[in-house]
This record gives sequence, structure tokens and C-alpha cells, in this order.
Amino acid sequence: MNPVYILTLSCPDRLGLVHAVSGFLLERSGNIEEAAQYNDQSTGLFFMRVQFACAKLSFSELKTQLTDFAAPFEMQWRLHAQAEPMRTVIMVSKEGHCLNDLLFRWKSGLLPLDIRAIISNHREFYQLAASYNVPFHHLPVTAATKAQVEAKQLEIIQNEDAELVVLARYMQILSNDLCRALSGRAINIHHSFLPSFKGAKPYYQAHDRGVKLIGATAHYVTADLDEGPIIEQDVARVDHSKTVEDLTALGRDTESQVLARAVKWHSEHRVLLNGHKTVIFK
Repeated sequence: MNPVYILTLSCPDRLGLVHAVSGFLLERSGNIEEAAQYNDQSTGLFFMRVQFACAKLSFSELKTQLTDFAAPFEMQWRLHAQAEPMRTVIMVSKEGHCLNDLLFRWKSGLLPLDIRAIISNHREFYQLAASYNVPFHHLPVTAATKAQVEAKQLEIIQNEDAELVVLARYMQILSNDLCRALSGRAINIHHSFLPSFKGAKPYYQAHDRGVKLIGATAHYVTADLDEGPIIEQDVARVDHSKTVEDLTALGRDTESQVLARAVKWHSEHRVLLNGHKTVIFK
């Protein structure tokens, strides 16, 4: 079978961009299997994702020729081999619902990931990690050791050559330096009550206020806490009959599903950054 590649790009909008990209691939015997594009009228930017098969050129040859092709269009682009799963590190604290869900989906072949390591500030999930044969790194964090621990975390991420870091309910605030080091490749999940119910026990606060909707948000990590570009969101309706335990269970299910979708789209190279927003080609 011919190798399959995924090309993602963005550039200032102009006439003929789709024709130019498809023509470039045609000249190299590339067979387009999937294509999507979006023109952001507010910014004047053009976004495109193309999945194509090509046996005529190698990956490195395609990248070299794409560099010359993209320059006149001021394109920012990336080329990926579809067959290569995304190297991933997961970070978690004491709540394991998202971690467990991601590991199950990965082993079931539902997520194109290569999970290289799990990092946690608690020991709760070392047996879960071992059951999936994933290395587990226990790195307790205190205010006094935060800088040293983050340096070790970054060392593990770099040693694993991770393309994606998933904060699967990792309940520590990352420093600005670590956020910058992981820019565009770290995904966080949290409940969608922010900023209404900050701090501990948000579901207790929500229950006390009698909310009718609960939800979850997956977004890229930035130095601005919980304000990174949003990838996916969802909500679930609740009523007066629901207990705090009901809200918590439903919220955890929603968090797991939202995070899994965000991770899937990112690992399939379907998410393009557009300033403080995202373009997602589902």
C-alpha cells in the first residue's frame, strides 16, 4: 500500500490556494483521500488539511519540496505520516477516570497514540499503568520542590520525544515556563463551571446553587490559567433530583468523553490553532 500523509497548513487567504495545493500533489502523483479547508473572514487566514497517498516521493523529499512550494504563500505547514501513532505522555493526580478511559481507548485501537509514560504527583495509579505496560513516574510536588519537579517532568517528556502531553485531571498549576515549553502540544480537561465555581469541590458548589447543566472543556494549555484555545466542550442536563454524587459521576463521564474526542482530533492532526481559537476539521 502507498504511504499516506497528512498535510496541515495555514496562510493569508488568496485566490487559487486549493488549486495550488492539489496541483502540487498531483504533480507528485499524490492521491487525495480527504480534504477540508476554511477561510476565516475575520482574520483573512486560510486553513487546510489534506490526507493523501504518495509513493513517488519519500517523506523527507516531500518536506523538502513543500518548503519551496510554501514560501511564496507564506504558509505555516506540517507534514505527518499517518501510520505513525502520536508519542504521548499523560499526567494525572488522584482522579483516574480520564486516565483509565484514555488507556482503554488506546489499547482498543480507538486512539492513534503511542503512550510512552504516565507522570503523577501521587502513587494511586502505578498498578493501572503497569497493567498497560506503561512506565509510571511518581513525582510528588510541594511548593519548595515545584521547579525541580517540573524540570524532571520536562526531562521525561523530552526523553520520550513526546508530541502530545495530556493533563488527565492533573491538579497542579503548571509554571509559565513549562506552559511555554509545551505550547501547542498539551491538552487539559476541566469542568465547565469556571469561573463560577472555582476551587475545591466544584460539584458540591454547583449542587448547592441548583445548576441545570454541567459540562466539561478540553483546551490547549497556556500560561493564562484555563484560558487556552478550546478544542471540545459538552454538557449534560441535570435537575433538582440529582445528588452531589450523581453530578460528580455524570461530570466525570462528560470529562472523559470530551477529553477523548480532543485527544483523538489532535492525534489525527485535525486541530489547527487560529490565535486564541481553533479550527477543527472533523
